[in-house]
Amino acid sequence: MALTLHKQHACFDGTVSYYSHPSDVCNCEMRFAVFVPPQAQTGPVPVLFYLSGLTCTEDNFTSKAGAQRYAAEHGIMLVAPDTSPRGEGVPDEPEAWDFGVGAGFYVDATEAPWSKNYSMYSYVVQELPELIAQEFSVRRDRMGIFGHSMGGHGALVCGLRNPELFKSISAFAPIAAPSQCPWGQKAFSGYLGADSNSWKAYDATELVKVHPQRDRTILIDQGTADNFLAQNQLLPDVFADACKEAGQPLVLRMQPGYDHSYFFMASFMADHLRHHADVLTKG
Repeated sequence: MALTLHKQHACFDGTVSYYSHPSDVCNCEMRFAVFVPPQAQTGPVPVLFYLSGLTCTEDNFTSKAGAQRYAAEHGIMLVAPDTSPRGEGVPDEPEAWDFGVGAGFYVDATEAPWSKNYSMYSYVVQELPELIAQEFSVRRDRMGIFGHSMGGHGALVCGLRNPELFKSISAFAPIAAPSQCPWGQKAFSGYLGADSNSWKAYDATELVKVHPQRDRTILIDQGTADNFLAQNQLLPDVFADACKEAGQPLVLRMQPGYDHSYFFMASFMADHLRHHADVLTKG
């Protein structure tokens, strides 16, 4: 598969690079950013996939979250894909910031016209990991996933459904019960149709009831001053209750005074990288 390198920067003795490539599952050019730690110069390294939130691209996390410092310390590669397909011919709702381009919700859409391009679930769990494994020096058996907001939802879903692929999971302020909140209901009805039974495959609260990963702990950080928490878009308590019932180990940390921003994420990024390193770099 052809990769096009757009720009590259030295960073903590490694490199941050921005690529695009033709995607078979999304039927368009897709973009991602990758941090290659210095340890990759001497052998394969674990890889941690980061999924971004609504309106973001591959650049927001890469330039704002401060994760490279900790990834370099632990010898972990970071991969941050775009949040949706983009470009000429890709359907969009320009007036809606929470649906369409920039808001793929990490599902495989089944409704027209979205089903032609919006296959972000398959992109994240199949095409992108395979591409990274082919093009970079990584450990295929040491992959983890995390994300923020819509991307936290995606990380929980992809991790719970694919434990053999993603060995570690964490999230910042995830949309943890999308079938029960306005954002998720809008996205799921548009991408997946009106039958809410089809939504369960992309709802972490529903998935953990049938696919608990009792051999691994999920880490979630949530700011108490998050305006979307107050609007009942995130519902971490609903997910926590489902985890307790299913026996899923969960560390849910409510962080006083923190909001939904990258300042919040940067404040706890070291803990998340350590959480993943404890799984991906040991043994």
